[in-house]
Amino acid sequence: MSAAQHANRAHAFAFARNGDGFLLDSKPFQIRSGEMHPARIPAEYWRHRIQMAKAMGMNTIALYVMWNYHETSEGVFDFHTGNRDIGKFIRLCHEEGMWVLLRPGPYVCAEWDLGGIASWLLRYPDIQLRTDSATDPRYMQAVGRYFDALIAHVRPLMAANGGPILMIQIENEFGSFDSNPAYLEELRQLWIRAGIHGPFYTEDGLVQLQQNGSTIVDGAIALSNGDAAQIEAVRSAFPRVPAMAGEVYPGWLTHWGDDVLQGTNVDLSSTLEELMRKNLSFNLYVIHGGTSFGFYAGANVDDAGVYQPDITSYDYAAPISEQGVATARYMTYRGIIARYLSTPLPEVPAAIPTIGTMSSNANRPLMPQPYASLWDNLPSALPLSHTVNPQPFDMYGQAYGFALYRKTLAHYRGGLLDIGDVHDYASVFVGDAYVGSVSRARMPEDRALPLNVVRREPLALPMPSSTQEHAAVLDILVEGMGRVNYGHAMIDRKGIVDCVRLSDSPESSDVLTGWEVVLLPMSTAFIENLRPVCSNPDKAGLFFRATLSLDAACDLYLDMSEWTKGVVWVNGHNLGRYWNIGPQTRLYCPAPWLRRGDNAVTIFDLHQTVAKPIELASTLS
Repeated sequence: MSAAQHANRAHAFAFARNGDGFLLDSKPFQIRSGEMHPARIPAEYWRHRIQMAKAMGMNTIALYVMWNYHETSEGVFDFHTGNRDIGKFIRLCHEEGMWVLLRPGPYVCAEWDLGGIASWLLRYPDIQLRTDSATDPRYMQAVGRYFDALIAHVRPLMAANGGPILMIQIENEFGSFDSNPAYLEELRQLWIRAGIHGPFYTEDGLVQLQQNGSTIVDGAIALSNGDAAQIEAVRSAFPRVPAMAGEVYPGWLTHWGDDVLQGTNVDLSSTLEELMRKNLSFNLYVIHGGTSFGFYAGANVDDAGVYQPDITSYDYAAPISEQGVATARYMTYRGIIARYLSTPLPEVPAAIPTIGTMSSNANRPLMPQPYASLWDNLPSALPLSHTVNPQPFDMYGQAYGFALYRKTLAHYRGGLLDIGDVHDYASVFVGDAYVGSVSRARMPEDRALPLNVVRREPLALPMPSSTQEHAAVLDILVEGMGRVNYGHAMIDRKGIVDCVRLSDSPESSDVLTGWEVVLLPMSTAFIENLRPVCSNPDKAGLFFRATLSLDAACDLYLDMSEWTKGVVWVNGHNLGRYWNIGPQTRLYCPAPWLRRGDNAVTIFDLHQTVAKPIELASTLS
């Protein structure tokens, strides 16, 4: 169907009467979908990425809507600015002659912080997530408000109303979490009461689907890690509704500390060949991953309870790379799909220019200089009445970033500091002296980290220079990394989540109370208003700044391999986290966030006091 035929008229999308596939305007229709997430792609690149998917042979775009990306604080929604304008993205799909599968959550997983659920809910100590109103009405009231805000943008874009949205997914992989038909039906009814009667579908692994029966009334079934054989199996078990391979993985996610970027050895050629030969519907998860900019990258907890934060890049070894380039696998898959189509595919869109093709600065490393100290830019502390015991910063209304926990020790004499359960990375100082760090993430025992030690045992604080007691200030600077996005460990508050103890010996300990807490969300406004004061340049916790001069705006990567652990902003845009444990060493900066001439690059590093060069590159690796 051409873009002209596609646009501006109502379409009927339905299920075949015997459940044997999908119908579009009463004709059999194969969904060939590629998934991408508007939140991970600059809005200026949306059309290019949609065109890339179309040129690979897709006729549909699947997209997650991340609730917490749009409800930035309780009751405050943003569906209009930048890459939060979901309606604009869907309309671009429409203009390009592409259909849409909408995956609105409220839970999406997606290696996204808290699986997309609004983190302000964690301020309730006893909150239960992903459950029905009878179990926790606070959660479902919040979901209802989110759906109301979203549906206002979605309703006119349904295929029945002349838009491109074919189906709406109810929740996501719920069979991997629980068995609760009442919850799934309650979500379905929220859409129906808003005037959207479907079609609906669910997404699950085949085993989880069979174990927990996570289907909905008259809903199609999409299979995670699906293929032709699994579609056949689920059709036998559920013959009344159609099934599709809802997530076909061309790569995989990567955690900080992994040896390599995951999924690069995946080859879907035989899977795609069979799906095309049998005319079965599928969705590539993801055809283009993009980047988890800012503080939105999520985390997992493995079977042993080990916390595993996700890297910033969501390249996922996808056929369209993080920077939007057609990979070798893209060309292979495009060739497979094209053989089964009656009309030729469009030409592959031209690649976006990079630093290596557009600027004479390509081989000139940036040389940042110390610019400001965190310690000279601390906001006011919370009232002491709120901080007798340190609390996670979720409880104080902060969603992301850092928090400083400060305690004056009136009778300091050294000892063992036990921070308990820190979420997720703490840098510890006594006075101006850096003592060490505590990480929730378990790293290989033989990995040496410059300027910091990863510890799980209590931290030995140094004895004062004199054996006599004296007053000292204990500072614990905590970075909240990604909240867990999968499984039953999702109630993942950030900061210090247990009491802090200081002991003279392993046999005795005192609980420290009466803390000052300074919230540090590290917002764009905070970064842009830093006072360029650095009264103690030898105390870690510095901001560095460099000017990047460009002949023309272009895509580039900042190679942070000489730095330790921190965050980078370019012209106020948060590129995300870096960490020298790898395997990611470069942060992607898209051209729309740059300009011809001078660009401000700001780095906050938790450990370095001496700047290192930053190389500029055209690729992730």
